[in-house]
Amino acid sequence: MARRERITRTPVGLALSMMNRLAANPMLDRLGLRQPLERTAYHGTRAGFRTLAYAGREFKRVNNWLPRKQLPNRIPGDLFDLSLTDDQQMITDMLRRLAEDRIRPAASDADETGAIPAIVTTATSELGLGLYAVPEAFGGVAEHQSPLTSVLIAEQLAWGDMGIATALLSPFSVAQAITRWGTGEQQSRYLPAFCDDTPPIATIAIDEPIPLFDPNSLQTTASETATGYTLNGLKSSVALGASADLLLIAAELHGRPRLFIVEAGATGIQTKPDPGMGLRASAPVQLRLDNVELSSDALLGDDDFDYQAFLDCGSLLRCGLAIGTSQAVLDYVIPYCNEREAFGEPISHRQSVAFMISNLAIETDSMRMLTWRAASRLEQGLSTHRETSLARLLCNEKAMEIGTNGVQLLGGHGFVKEHPVERWYRDLRSVSTLSGGLHA
Repeated sequence: MARRERITRTPVGLALSMMNRLAANPMLDRLGLRQPLERTAYHGTRAGFRTLAYAGREFKRVNNWLPRKQLPNRIPGDLFDLSLTDDQQMITDMLRRLAEDRIRPAASDADETGAIPAIVTTATSELGLGLYAVPEAFGGVAEHQSPLTSVLIAEQLAWGDMGIATALLSPFSVAQAITRWGTGEQQSRYLPAFCDDTPPIATIAIDEPIPLFDPNSLQTTASETATGYTLNGLKSSVALGASADLLLIAAELHGRPRLFIVEAGATGIQTKPDPGMGLRASAPVQLRLDNVELSSDALLGDDDFDYQAFLDCGSLLRCGLAIGTSQAVLDYVIPYCNEREAFGEPISHRQSVAFMISNLAIETDSMRMLTWRAASRLEQGLSTHRETSLARLLCNEKAMEIGTNGVQLLGGHGFVKEHPVERWYRDLRSVSTLSGGLHA
């Protein structure tokens, strides 16, 4: 099959990359130019990404597809260093502004309505998150595997709202999975669309409505047919499942879990709302698969597909969501307890309150350090399952504790919707219940 030569980064991408690096220069602080230049980079990004135009939403098969592109691992440094790169710092700064200016003000309504306001989706798509998951050859800007950057993105978005962040990260996660494991044909067909100014809505369906669900033991099955595969089963808590253009569905094939790429409109798929305690803004649904027929190229990747590594990547992203929301709780309760008075003094002067707040900070940073360590090892191509499991266990346990104590510190105010901690409590419960939670 004919193949095209590698496509280089567009002039827009090169210009924005240079602007990002310039904005991270410490000399700007001395000259007082950081904020003006960051605003220029922000608006330049929004304008520049609008000029990108790639494959349509039909995901048509391509005849002249590029060879498979696998992002290289990051070369480790000589010293242990927790400082962010210039690009990572720029990304976190931009997303923190997005979370503060757009996501958090819209979070309460999004939780009530079960839908993300258009102003949030528009602002996010204009930033082009999908570009950071896609190699340059397919229109993105990713130069190497960067799980740590993914965790940082999840942290900043979840600081605004975990439900909205879950929905915004679903297409990003799909693009990452196709980038890492997709065949050359699959990458050429799907990845360019994630770099468009209106990227596709995509999501991943793993969870099943089974007590003590184990993602390594799936009830959803895939059977081989003369023309491809047939899927049968029931999925739950599928973010954006009703509106998705593209789904990655986990199913058992020949005794082991695999992922299948399913495009919207496939016959045999039925959805119904699956409202839960938290993450309501992500519009979760149940997905019923009744003899869904797929072509032979719907199976993600080749024989080198690693389902456990896929689960580990998802665990790190959920850890990032937990860290971001936990940080939001901490940032909210400190000024509240300093301003709230009882018996003539701020309640933060009470030793029990001060100790509880201190524990929130300790556990949040502990979650962050374990997660960053696992993500850093994954970037370098080192074994990471043990480290990921430790981070996942700590986040599962401490996210619930932080959500509970956040409500407790506000007393009666923590129980009412006037304050966001009750929503954060509900969202943080999802960390220890979905995708196997504490039991898998």
